[in-house]
Amino acid sequence: MKRIIFCFFAVATLMSCSKKDDVIANGNFTLNLKGLENLGTNYVYEGWLMVNGSPISSGRFSVNDNGQQSKTSFTIPAASLNAATAFILTIEPSANDVPAPSDVHVLAGNFTGNNGLATVSHSAALGNDFTKISGKYILATPTDGGMMDNEESGVWFLDNSSGNPVKGLDLPTLPNGWKYEGWVVINGTPLSTGTFTNANAADANAATSTFKGSNNNGPAFPGEDFLRNAPGGLTFPTSLKGKTIVISIEPFPDNSAAPFVLKPLLNVVPADAKVHTAISMSSNLTSFPTGTFSR
Repeated sequence: MKRIIFCFFAVATLMSCSKKDDVIANGNFTLNLKGLENLGTNYVYEGWLMVNGSPISSGRFSVNDNGQQSKTSFTIPAASLNAATAFILTIEPSANDVPAPSDVHVLAGNFTGNNGLATVSHSAALGNDFTKISGKYILATPTDGGMMDNEESGVWFLDNSSGNPVKGLDLPTLPNGWKYEGWVVINGTPLSTGTFTNANAADANAATSTFKGSNNNGPAFPGEDFLRNAPGGLTFPTSLKGKTIVISIEPFPDNSAAPFVLKPLLNVVPADAKVHTAISMSSNLTSFPTGTFSR
């Protein structure tokens, strides 16, 4: 009988220790981010902890239309969590994904003790300083064969104030996984002017745009003429006065046909804007997401 009782207590003690070890073996990682957008059904956000120079997934989550995370607390093996030196947030395909971070790094930050601040400017995210950016554009329609009665229906990101056109956008070079994109918002409908990585050259749709006239592709800078094939509910040509001009930073591959949450430059075209005259844009860094993390 004594032997049976002894064995029972031995097993109970072993189970108790095992449970205690399980608790100790895991830690809690908390993530509170603001300013992120809903990625739809094809993409999700995924966090990564840098442990001994290698990324370890901290978990996936989505964000609703109000910017609320589907999950803010994640269970991580304690050894990995305690050894983590940095956090990175990426955008990943929701299906058929590989177990490694994509090139689309949205936010990142270093641990300072048990806490950290996640920002766009961290070297493991976009890694750029956007505080000194600037932008200019003109209203013009150079692809219509020289007609002068619809010049308010085109936007080109160039500066001609010196008499010769030069690039109108002063923007940092983006890392892999990102592209710039120009937009015009007409009656609540965002229309792309094209994606680009170099503000001193034509954008990606220079030769394929369905909105431009048929005379030429326009100047060798990002931009667009809105002259034909207007989407439903809109009419081209149109006046862009009072409309919003935007430069966004888009993930590549892109998750949406609308502008991404990163919109570093924007401007509402003045009602008294003159065509063929450079107009300055304003920085919009408050659109950038940020957040904190802790262990």
